[in-house]
Order: sequence, then structure tokens, then C-alpha cells
Amino acid sequence: MLPRNQRGFTLVELMIVVIIVGILAAVAIPMYQGATERAKASEAVAALGTIRGAMRVYYAEHGTYVNAGFVDDAVVTAPGILDVSANDLLGRYFSSACYTFDGDAAAAAYSIECDGGAAGNTAPYASEVSSIVRSIDQNGTITNS
Repeated sequence: MLPRNQRGFTLVELMIVVIIVGILAAVAIPMYQGATERAKASEAVAALGTIRGAMRVYYAEHGTYVNAGFVDDAVVTAPGILDVSANDLLGRYFSSACYTFDGDAAAAAYSIECDGGAAGNTAPYASEVSSIVRSIDQNGTITNS
């Protein structure tokens, strides 16, 4: 009889490898999805910072954050409100239609909200951020909704 030349892996060894890969995938995929959502939302946070800067300039010039053009849910790029154009806010995931204003003249307070699912979002990849909503207030506090 010739000795058998054994090569390869046993079925048990292959099953162990499959189980380990499955466990790693179960842990890694949710972490990856959360990281990609945070990366997409960072575009909104950066634009909210730009808008906040324009609001601070407006406050320094007028002594208030609110005027007749700042009605609740006004688009921040509406003419005559801020020195922010639609092109300043057009990104890969969010367009100017996503950013709206809410303010209170008596309290000298405001909030700017970015809603990825807003009607009129014309950004190239708008469909990927329909569930992302971020807002910023006069103190620079950013919140996730």
C-alpha cells in the first residue's frame, strides 16, 4: 500500500474559519454603516457652521438675529437675509433647500436645521441622507434629531 498524501483542510477547520468570518462581519458591518452616516452628516455640520458665522455677522450689524425675512422655516439662502448663497451650501449630499431658519426675536435666539429629506434637495447623492437631520443654535450647539 502506498501512504496517503494528506493535503488540505478538514471540514471542521473550514467550519471554524466560516464561523469566525461571520462573527467579524456581524460586528464590522454596523460599525461601518454608523461611520459612513457620520461622515455624510459632517457635510451638514460644516455648512451649519458657515451659516452660524453669517448669523453672527448679521447680529453684529443689526443687534438681532431675526428680521422680517427670518420667518420660521425660511430657507437661509432667501434673498436679503444672509450673505450665504445657494452655491455656498450645495454639496454632495445636501443643497440649500435643506437648511431652514427658526428664530425668536424677543429671545435673541435662533436655530438652523439641516434636513437631508427636505423637499427640493437637489444634491447629487441626496437620496443617501434622507434620514439625517442636524441643527445648530446661536450658542453653536449641534444636535442630532
